[in-house]
Amino acid sequence: MYTTQDIAAIRTQVRQWKQAGETVAFVPTMGNLHQGHITLVTEALKRADHVVVSIFVNPMQFGQNEDLDAYPRTLAADQAALEAAGAELLFTPTPAIIYPKGMDKQTFVEVPGLSEELCGASRPGHFRGVATIVCKLFNIVQPDVALFGKKDFQQLMVIKAMVEDLSLPIEIVGIDTIRESSGLAMSSRNGYLSESQKQQAAQLKRTLDEMAEAIAQGQAIPNVVQQAQEQLHQAGFKPDYLSVRNAADLREASDDDKQLVILAAAFMGSTRLIDNLTFERP
Repeated sequence: MYTTQDIAAIRTQVRQWKQAGETVAFVPTMGNLHQGHITLVTEALKRADHVVVSIFVNPMQFGQNEDLDAYPRTLAADQAALEAAGAELLFTPTPAIIYPKGMDKQTFVEVPGLSEELCGASRPGHFRGVATIVCKLFNIVQPDVALFGKKDFQQLMVIKAMVEDLSLPIEIVGIDTIRESSGLAMSSRNGYLSESQKQQAAQLKRTLDEMAEAIAQGQAIPNVVQQAQEQLHQAGFKPDYLSVRNAADLREASDDDKQLVILAAAFMGSTRLIDNLTFERP
């Protein structure tokens, strides 16, 4: 696997592959990789001849009081894992390479509507940062297909909307959430949790399962949400949001909607965890 910070080197290699009639998949990450990321790479290899991965902790998507400086950087371990998984090209730019004029003078991309709710309401500007960096990385790598985890369900929908709205010739594929044995969704931020907190945090997925079952049985969504919030408080969480939405467009779920998604964000101690569950209502 070849690692580079050079945009021209990425473009040259990808152009050579495409001139040979070969396809390219892309997996953008912020590093500190876990099995969820590696699954994206192995799934990417099923969809293309070559896999490019990026590692970039994007300052534009972090708020003022968030964990940008503390976010774990584990490049050597990440490189070994990616090479073992079959990635061939790793792009590791610095903020100065990505934002040479500084973020205040950087052209940005923003997806209206979808970016302003849920995580967007809790983290103002977050999805502007996500859309901008993903669009920029797409223009650097120019992949045929890009893969993202469904754990970040709202992020996946923002990126799909951006690609559609800007007519980018890239297929966006969402890959199911990879979980620890307890049910806790794998996340780079799980490393901030103590072992006891990890056990408590597994209640988040159990709560989503119970909510889906109750809604499928016909219980009123507001009542189910209220009971679930109380459960999360009792489990040691401080809920940020807990919401049931139409899975196609993230509208507030109506009585007629069948394809639903429950989205949750909650703090365990100082660590903010997110999860979601899609299900069909009879």
